[in-house]
Amino acid sequence: MELVFLGTGSGVPSKERNVSAIALKLLQEQNSIWLFDCGEATQHQILHTRIKPRKITKIFITHLHGDHIFGLPGLLSSRSFQGGNDLLTIYGPEGIKDYIETSLAVSGTTLTYPLSIIEFTEGLLVEDEQFCISCKKLEHGIPSYGFRISEKDKPGRLLVEKLKEAGIEPGPIYQQIKENDVVHTDDGQLIHRDHYLGPPKRGRVVTIMGDTRSPEKTMSFVRDSNVLVHEATFGHEKETLAKAYFHSTTKQAAALAKSSNTDKLILTHISSRYQQGDDRKLLDEARHIFPNTELACDFRQINIESK
Repeated sequence: MELVFLGTGSGVPSKERNVSAIALKLLQEQNSIWLFDCGEATQHQILHTRIKPRKITKIFITHLHGDHIFGLPGLLSSRSFQGGNDLLTIYGPEGIKDYIETSLAVSGTTLTYPLSIIEFTEGLLVEDEQFCISCKKLEHGIPSYGFRISEKDKPGRLLVEKLKEAGIEPGPIYQQIKENDVVHTDDGQLIHRDHYLGPPKRGRVVTIMGDTRSPEKTMSFVRDSNVLVHEATFGHEKETLAKAYFHSTTKQAAALAKSSNTDKLILTHISSRYQQGDDRKLLDEARHIFPNTELACDFRQINIESK
């Protein structure tokens, strides 16, 4: 599981930061990639990575401001020319369906793959054998949402020495024990898997937040995240401006991470008023409160480790 930041700026693109888009690579887990927001020129950003658009099977849109959705029509169209045949599902707030269908219809775009568009409000969006994805409405000028991606716990490791002590030697039966609650051996033993597994391995949690002010109100939603991706449009000196425009500051995001038992905080959605020389100041403001903070930049990759 790996995050790739394709755009880390807010509002308008700059020479240093494109507008919002984040890829969650799940190639080992599901042989797919999920995209969170798709700002203008996202498909251009993808060209500088190893991401294949045909591998993108889900797109989650936090809200309908242009810097988060203007890249969608181009990406959807290009995916048809890049071997994308599998179903693509887009999840977004009310209005995303009209936006996509109108863009495709007016431009005469025909897709070569099935497209599903799901509009949501709050709650559980997706659940499969490996993941649950839920969303929460945030405080912004228009409906904006955060997404919590929770990997389900994995079975603990097989206790090989304990199996040997029970007279069960290594072989194909070990795989059978891993995959079945109860296994009957050739000599008549009844093997209960739970007796020969270590503690379950806790699943990873990634929380990706859309634009918001008052981050403290989302504490229960982001609690125990391995990685929290949070907007920090402004530095602390612009706290009044951040509140007026429904955005967060570096210190506010860091305070949320500290109070919610988060492992790592990644700051993104940085205002174009801040240039590369300002990165250290923004990062230091957050690290003063929550030391394990990183400042995202375009094309940065973050591996997501278990607790």
